Amino acid sequence: MGTGKRGLLAAALTVVCAVAVLAAPGTALAAPAPPQDTGPAAGASPKPVPDKDLEQVREKLDKLYHDAAVATDAYNAAEEKTKKQSAEIVSLAKKIVAGQRKLAQLKDQAGAAAREQYRTGGVPPTAQFLLSDDPDQFLDGAGLVLQSQQAANHLIGERTDTQKQLQDYASDAAAQWKKLDTDRKAKASAKKKIQQQIDAAKKLESSLEEKQRQRLAQLEQKAALKSQTAWLDTGILDRIHGKASAAGEKAVAFATAQLGKPYVWGAAGPDSFDCSGLTSQAWAAAGHPIPRTSQEQWKQLKHIDVKDMRPGDLVIYFDDASHVALYIGDGAIIQAPRPGRSVTVAGAGSMPILGVVRPDA
Repeated sequence: MGTGKRGLLAAALTVVCAVAVLAAPGTALAAPAPPQDTGPAAGASPKPVPDKDLEQVREKLDKLYHDAAVATDAYNAAEEKTKKQSAEIVSLAKKIVAGQRKLAQLKDQAGAAAREQYRTGGVPPTAQFLLSDDPDQFLDGAGLVLQSQQAANHLIGERTDTQKQLQDYASDAAAQWKKLDTDRKAKASAKKKIQQQIDAAKKLESSLEEKQRQRLAQLEQKAALKSQTAWLDTGILDRIHGKASAAGEKAVAFATAQLGKPYVWGAAGPDSFDCSGLTSQAWAAAGHPIPRTSQEQWKQLKHIDVKDMRPGDLVIYFDDASHVALYIGDGAIIQAPRPGRSVTVAGAGSMPILGVVRPDA
């Protein structure tokens, strides 16, 4: 086996092994390790937060969890890219291995032809017919020589084409590996940001007394109710009469079956979900695969006017499309809200609506 062949084959096998490590179970969407110490120092009581500041605490928590959602979308996007790139690299590696086998066969054929020529003293048996005085033998021999030349030219051409393919595959694999490394770094950076925001939120919540936590939960519900009431006061429900499609009904049924399951960032079931993990899996179950992240769902799916939405449509929230939920009718949604919460039913207008998209338009 030549040096070039060994190099390409070694590269292919290295790629396969590396991708296998990347794709190992638990690597792609592993939940972050719980923080070792998110509360006050051992033996110390948390510094109480004055009740008058609880509304500011609620707003700060909203921002922390919103920023965590943005980072989660970035993580999920990078994760999707690494999955595709890993699959492409594995495919290229297989092509390289197959190409090496083909090249080895072509080299064996060329070697056999060379040995035959040497054995006959440099004159192929077919060419010896040209020395015959018999006209029929001469013509037959000329045809055989022509066929032999054509076969040799074809063999040379095949070797050249195979070598070029191998070079192209190797170049493509190197490019994909570079992209994969970039997206792995982006995923790691997003993961770090997610954990920082969640840790900060937990630390802030741990500084509250039990009564204050209860009061904070009431403030959260009050804010959501205020937003939902304002949305309903526009008379929007009087204009929403859309009926779910068959696929939409399946998506709603799937989401309904997940009620009570915990939110985990980067999760897409079956035991936990983040917001876009829930919506993407709901529509996958309905037979219509959609993008994994809320931002890509907003970018790629057909936009629908709010008054025209129907059960199964996706409601996208916030200016940066960092949250998504599944509309189920009667002004309600099913959503995976944030860390520390579970899949639940909420008011469709309880958060700022960016727009509505329809997966099966």
